[in-house]
Amino acid sequence: MSTAAAGKWEGIIATGIDPASWAYAEDYTGEDDVVSGARSSAEDSGVSPIGPGAATALSLLTAAVGAKAVVEIGTGTGVSGLALLRGMRSDGTLTTVDIDAENQRLARKTFLDAGVPSRSFRLIAGSALDVVTRLTDGHYDLVFCDADKREYTAYLHEALRLLRPGGVVAFNNALGGGRVADPAHRDPDTTAIRDLVRAIRDNDDLVSALLPCSDGLLAAVKRPTS
Repeated sequence: MSTAAAGKWEGIIATGIDPASWAYAEDYTGEDDVVSGARSSAEDSGVSPIGPGAATALSLLTAAVGAKAVVEIGTGTGVSGLALLRGMRSDGTLTTVDIDAENQRLARKTFLDAGVPSRSFRLIAGSALDVVTRLTDGHYDLVFCDADKREYTAYLHEALRLLRPGGVVAFNNALGGGRVADPAHRDPDTTAIRDLVRAIRDNDDLVSALLPCSDGLLAAVKRPTS
């Protein structure tokens, strides 16, 4: 990661973590030309993709649960989707939803440029809550959310319905650019993320962690039923 890129995140680095060490961890796996191209497309389109550290964590979580069926809310230009696909089983399918069809065109290019076969993903353009309510209960191994922050709690409700026991739900931007931890910030997006954090933390059916990678990745496992 460049000095400029590291500087972008310094404001949200937790006390006690050396900025250089944080940047080293954030760039732990590095990124190939396909991901770099997707990030450039995101910048040109005004889209904020998931950070490198959180993308790596997504691949890890997806691989850890042996994910075959994954839902992504917020396709962007394919940065996070490719991270998910690279952790999934080779016979799996990523269902990714975005309200912007142009974003999905760019994501499709990202996936194909990375050598992902078209049978491994389906792109659905539309409002997230309109689409995911039509997906099958208990069918999915992982649900990743990176869209309208004010709908995050609604996404959680749908994710818990969609996930199998032992499945994972994850939310991007859970630190809100440093605003979530600062009670002085009460804008609607920040308040919505705080509501989500509390809802997940206080749910006894979930085992959760707020991972301080990139701009925060909030992840939770749906406990198996006894």
